[in-house]
Amino acid sequence: MCRYSNRFRMGYRVEPGLYACGNPGDSSPVLVTANYRLSFNFVREAMAGHDVWLLALDTKGINVWCAAGKGTFGTAELIDRINKTGLAGIVKHRTLILPQLGAPGVAAHEVKKATGFEVHYGPVRAKDIPAFLAAGNSATPAMRAVSFTLPERTVLTPMEFFPALKKYLWVALGWFTFMGILPEGIYYGVALAHSWPIIAAGLLAVVIGAIITPVLLPFIPFRSFAAKGALAGAVMVSPLFYFKEHYFLGSTTLAAGAVLFFIAVSSYLALNFTGCTPFTNMSGVKKEMRFAVPAYLAACGIAAVLLILYKLKEWGVV
Repeated sequence: MCRYSNRFRMGYRVEPGLYACGNPGDSSPVLVTANYRLSFNFVREAMAGHDVWLLALDTKGINVWCAAGKGTFGTAELIDRINKTGLAGIVKHRTLILPQLGAPGVAAHEVKKATGFEVHYGPVRAKDIPAFLAAGNSATPAMRAVSFTLPERTVLTPMEFFPALKKYLWVALGWFTFMGILPEGIYYGVALAHSWPIIAAGLLAVVIGAIITPVLLPFIPFRSFAAKGALAGAVMVSPLFYFKEHYFLGSTTLAAGAVLFFIAVSSYLALNFTGCTPFTNMSGVKKEMRFAVPAYLAACGIAAVLLILYKLKEWGVV
């Protein structure tokens, strides 16, 4: 369920602190993870039958990869959690095993200087931790590799699609109202008859940006996620322009404004998927947003002008 709802996902957490897995003693390994329940449970399930300590950092319920980029899976929190749990008095050794994907947020030398604990980075996947420990904290190249296969991409699409769908309901309501506005008032029969093809086209844009683009990510040209989403949207939404008699009441102005807006929607949702991937980092996202956000504003501005012009033509003003 945490993949289907923002509200559920953001509250899907455990209390930060030190947890016993099995029957650990003062010589047992200490594994560090996030307090995002899904991440925590993956580690706990992977270590079933082993005696280890699990140190859950307060990442505000964010997974390790994203929390490392945001700084919540970071040096200060790790030092603070070691001190708050009294870890130095619980284990005799001074070794911590952190997930590899948490490395960008942690300065290992500062942790050792402040606490005496040495940081070792474990494998990418929790399921490889037992083999990593059995090999004397040594990871194979396969344990270090980050994959993002078709099934792995597909399973993440609900995280973007369902929140986007909820927001699109407001956009659909806006289209419904807009299409029903006449000089005499709002005619709901007209609104329903004229808006549903456009709303359906917009739903297609949501599916393109939140599902189709992520699934086909390696096969769509461009490095930029925004550009990938815009291209996918243009390829799949633009043909509707040529069927404007069915979708856009035969109006070139309405068709152009709607298609431009929906391409921007597809691009924006594709850009949002960067947070689900191992393909980029925080600086890369910020760099992409510097050109994507102005492009979205320009596209929405032009679309708004075209839609207003359509209404004025419909009313016989111009």
